[in-house]
Amino acid sequence: MEKTYAPHSIEQRWYQTWEEKGYFAAKPDGESYCIMIPPPNVTGSLHMGHAFQDTIMDALTRYHRMKGYSTLWQPGTDHAGIATQMVVERLCNAEGKTRHDYGREKFIEKIWEWKEESGGTITRQLRRMGSSLDWDKERFTMDEGMSDAVQEVFIRLYEEGLIYRGKRLVNWDPVLHTAVSDLEVLSEEENGSMWHLRYPLSNGQGHLIVATTRPETMLGDAAVAIHPNDERYKHLLGEFVELPLTGRRIPIIADEYVDPEFGTGCVKITPAHDFNDYEVWTRHRHTSVIQDLPHGGLINILTVDASICNDALVPAKYQGLDRFEARKQMVADLDAAGLLEKIADHKLMVPRGDRTNSVIEPFLTDQWYVKVAPLAEPAIAAVENGDIKFVPDNWKNTYFEWMRNIQDWCISRQIWWGHRIPAWYDELGNVYVGNSEQDIRAKHNLPADYALKQDEDVLDTWFSSALWPFSTLGWPEQTPELAKHYPTSVLVTGFDIIFFWVARMIMMGLKFQDEVPFKEVYIHGLVRDAEGQKMSKSKGNVLDPIDIIDGIDLDALVAKRTSGMMQPHLAKKIEQDTRKHFPDGIQSYGTDALRFTFASLASTGRDIRFDLARTEGYRNFCNKLWNAARYVLMNTEEQDCGLSGAPCAYSQVDRWITSRLHQVTAVTSNAIENYRFDLAAQAIYEFTWNEYCDWYLELAKISLQSDDEALQRGTRKTLLTVLESILRLAHPIMPFITEEIWQRVAPLAGIIARKGDAASQPGTDAAAETIMLQPYPVADDAQIDNNAIAETNWVMNFILGVRRIRGEMNIAPSKPLPVLLQDGSDADRQSLADNRIYLQKLGRLESITWLNSDETAPESAMALVGDMKILIPMAGLIDKEAELARLEKEIQKIHNDLPRVEGKLNNPAFVDKAPPEVIDKEKAKLADLRSMLNNLEEQQRKIRAL
Repeated sequence: MEKTYAPHSIEQRWYQTWEEKGYFAAKPDGESYCIMIPPPNVTGSLHMGHAFQDTIMDALTRYHRMKGYSTLWQPGTDHAGIATQMVVERLCNAEGKTRHDYGREKFIEKIWEWKEESGGTITRQLRRMGSSLDWDKERFTMDEGMSDAVQEVFIRLYEEGLIYRGKRLVNWDPVLHTAVSDLEVLSEEENGSMWHLRYPLSNGQGHLIVATTRPETMLGDAAVAIHPNDERYKHLLGEFVELPLTGRRIPIIADEYVDPEFGTGCVKITPAHDFNDYEVWTRHRHTSVIQDLPHGGLINILTVDASICNDALVPAKYQGLDRFEARKQMVADLDAAGLLEKIADHKLMVPRGDRTNSVIEPFLTDQWYVKVAPLAEPAIAAVENGDIKFVPDNWKNTYFEWMRNIQDWCISRQIWWGHRIPAWYDELGNVYVGNSEQDIRAKHNLPADYALKQDEDVLDTWFSSALWPFSTLGWPEQTPELAKHYPTSVLVTGFDIIFFWVARMIMMGLKFQDEVPFKEVYIHGLVRDAEGQKMSKSKGNVLDPIDIIDGIDLDALVAKRTSGMMQPHLAKKIEQDTRKHFPDGIQSYGTDALRFTFASLASTGRDIRFDLARTEGYRNFCNKLWNAARYVLMNTEEQDCGLSGAPCAYSQVDRWITSRLHQVTAVTSNAIENYRFDLAAQAIYEFTWNEYCDWYLELAKISLQSDDEALQRGTRKTLLTVLESILRLAHPIMPFITEEIWQRVAPLAGIIARKGDAASQPGTDAAAETIMLQPYPVADDAQIDNNAIAETNWVMNFILGVRRIRGEMNIAPSKPLPVLLQDGSDADRQSLADNRIYLQKLGRLESITWLNSDETAPESAMALVGDMKILIPMAGLIDKEAELARLEKEIQKIHNDLPRVEGKLNNPAFVDKAPPEVIDKEKAKLADLRSMLNNLEEQQRKIRAL
């Protein structure tokens, strides 16, 4: 092995080997364990959320592969309709063209070309993360088989009356000219205004005041609503108001939607431009006062690009104006007419498109919808009866809340890239749905010259994603993969798409497979920064997983983060934040350290605070494991390690480390089975670092240095077998370093043949070639020796007591110490007799003497092991005056620090404004200072007494 652990020299080499040899493929036999990757956008690149989620999925996949399952982690990417079309449109714009210059067919060809050349960034990055996906089964939501599935589902749902076309409100992006889903709308609080407008009563008896944040929408008002129990206005029910600037009359209606305590208690109802108003209109649309209005009160005043439309109901002076220009003009006109009561500053939530940053408009258009209520009922029941389990369980409540208040699903998008809706129209407006125009003509006996035109819209990306668990396995064909791996085992995803993706997969799986698509849904938290803040580019706290793996210098990091920033002030802020937070750039940590960090933070359902300091700690853990392996190899290579048939003898510490291995194996397996990756990582880390590396390797030296060859063989064998088991325990989380070390350790442990042996030649079983196909360790209670555990714990506590005294009294580690023992039991005396050599060697002890009950101990430092006192006489061991001077200096430093920390916590200005985590940090600092002071003063007292 190389002297220094260098992750880059092993990671990509091993991944290439695994993939080339087909180790990721599901084997034909064994119980299925299947995970579907949430398909990342083909335009995307790996971010921290992906890296965290993929670490969890890969750990589960590798674990179950080692447990003997036929394991399929299904890869694939989503065509990402809007995002991908925007990417390629920008490329066209750079050529001085638009997509319309190419036409639909040629433009789609350009997208396919881009996809083949540049659309694989995230799949390459997934490989860098060590993700053991079965790449031979990779799918794309627009590939031929997936398209067949989408078309089949659309046609069947349409024929059952569960898909229909209708005019309803949608989220409309006026830049993209398409409907968008709620997930593509980002609402953030912004500073705005509230305009209070006077609507004159038609009876001439005054006016009502309504307040609005969008005064331009008044052109589409259908009514003014009041609460039915509002005594101020009840007498006006049945009356009308004159809608300012339009010359139209609209009715005053009563609806419980109105909050009489908010504003004036009068609300303008604009059903074609507000979702809540649309619901009010729905409840009143059959009343005569609404039916008598133009278009039944459903008046669309906007064009697709959010300009005021050329409608006879709209005053000509506003027609063609951009919505915000129209707003300015209308407010000025209202003011001139004496109809502007006031303008007040107002903070409001503004919906913006996540791709364009344009303000989203509720917009009335013809769209295709799925009637979801009949599909939702069995999907709710599947979770209620336990066919699907959420982890953590509380997320099922979020699922139920959404599903029990579900609205019909708008599935059409007004773009070119996507699954085109398989519907055709004749000149009379009749709709024909089928696989192709040819099929439709044959089915309906339409002659070749009968004009048909296909719908221009494509399906929402989420529609094809909803079919992912079964379409990726070959449906609608009844493939062997579908029979074996559906339903899948677990879905790993974030809470933000429980409705958009999880619920829809459940509905579609039950509808078309008559079975749930997965048995468990593991909901993980969001990745936040070390202070708990959401990662965002504008905050300068975003981390790129590949930067953490490879490292990046400060200037390159700044350039990367600020490239493409259109706003100079924002780019400057990001540069300043980056230089502040990462003054030295980001050092290279390697994939295993990053994955172990994610696992250590993955407690169920909680957001995780990602701190590079932890990654640095786990990089050190990798170094520790590497160096331990080098030590073991140096002591076992070319040695008899118990494979020759010669007898082996095992020391107490050999039996102890073996016992602890089986206990830790049980803890780790149980933790992974229950999605507690944090507990699995903790158990592996503590056992490997503290028990195996820090204790066992030191204790084992004594056996290796003995004259007993059988004991030497037993210890060498234990060194190897425990290390090899540690590697298998850790492999699902840390695949690269464990494979690299295992290849060196396994031949010595007799698991695979040494290179050059007959068994190592081509044709050898693949399981003998790689750790990832080895069995995961299984705990065996018969291997647990509780006496060896208790006895070794006694030894460790004894040595720790001595080391603590050395540290507290500033005694050099190399100085041999005399030890006195007092008040020990018969068991303590026996333990001393059995383990004296360990104590003397590791404790560096000059002598160990029992004090009789009538003897008085000299002034000593003391440690306890149970009731037994470990005493180390101070006289002659330390320079009394020098030690007192050192202690006084440390005590004085703490006395200087205490008032500053106490003052901060006693300052109301700090306590009231500081975040809770900052206050907690200061409280912990204060507690540590006080504890240190007490310990130093106690040492000072003891030394003065010498």
